[in-house]
Amino acid sequence: MKNILYLFLLISQVFFAQSSFEKGNALYQKGEYQEAVQVYEDIIKENKQQSAELYFNLANSYYKLNKVAPSIYNYEKALVLKPNDPETLNNLKFAKKLTIDEIKDVPKVGFAKLIQNFTGIFDYNQWAKISVAIAFVFLLSFIGYYFSQLSITKRIYFIGMFILLVALILSVFAGMSEKDHFDNDRPAIVFSELSEVRSEPQKAGAAIILLHEGAKVYVMETVGKWKKIELTDGQEGWIDAATIKEVK
Repeated sequence: MKNILYLFLLISQVFFAQSSFEKGNALYQKGEYQEAVQVYEDIIKENKQQSAELYFNLANSYYKLNKVAPSIYNYEKALVLKPNDPETLNNLKFAKKLTIDEIKDVPKVGFAKLIQNFTGIFDYNQWAKISVAIAFVFLLSFIGYYFSQLSITKRIYFIGMFILLVALILSVFAGMSEKDHFDNDRPAIVFSELSEVRSEPQKAGAAIILLHEGAKVYVMETVGKWKKIELTDGQEGWIDAATIKEVK
């Protein structure tokens, strides 16, 4: 009985969340962006629905209201749930043009760059699906090899199995690498209009750089109310935790 009641409540939540989502979309289409923001935020607050589409629409609403940090933050949230989505990445570029800081994005070079380019083709969930598919084909090849009567056919199956095994190892490695990157990656967005990055986790620390609303940083460590961050150009420092909001 309890399971049935729980299922009923769950279905009801999904139904009302979808209804609210559509209401927010309708408000957005009418140009009532602030009202749409309120509806979308209520859905998130009540944990009725968590989806890339929800965060994407919320980000669009904030962008229309010229609210830099919330729009970038929610585009980043959408990308966590739906990595490499072209539409979200495109809109994020426009949102970043509203920011004041021009922080260079220093990419990795050499072999590390090659590894990152390869593993970053898909997210870890997609790599897991690819690994399962390759393993299944490998099993079929093994069955074909085992039951084949002709030596030439056995040789073809054997070569195919070797290639599939290499592909399986690479896909598993890529998936594990992306999962590790996802778990350790802690992006955050500066919400304060102006925030100082200091050399030490205290106000007495020398100011290294000034960051404005919408800047993206990566959290490395937390000490009290201070967070050690790294900028996309490699600079590091300490920032007041209250001035930033972590994406995940």
